[in-house]
Amino acid sequence: MFESKHTMRNVIILALIFSTMALTSGCVYRSNIAQGNLVKQEDLDQVEVGMTRNQVRFLLGTPMIDDPFHKSRWEYIYYLKIGREDATFKRWVSVEFENDLVSEIRKDQELAPDL
Repeated sequence: MFESKHTMRNVIILALIFSTMALTSGCVYRSNIAQGNLVKQEDLDQVEVGMTRNQVRFLLGTPMIDDPFHKSRWEYIYYLKIGREDATFKRWVSVEFENDLVSEIRKDQELAPDL
């Protein structure tokens, strides 16, 4: 009699442990992820055609992508992903240079929707 009560208690304890583990396994914390250069709209509004590279770097910071195959283009990419959700804020700005002066600014280009 004593053996069966002891065994039954162990089975109940194990069942409680496994059910607790199963219920809490989906509650894993996912930290927020911020990638790239956060470009503020007020800073981006100040970038104009004809500015030098140093002026752009002062306003927007060092570019996220400095492509050796496209030395005349700087890419500023940023996204913020909170927990398991898709990115809540995305921005992709390209600045084109000609003779080390800004020749074109492409704002708010489309990033991949699954980011």
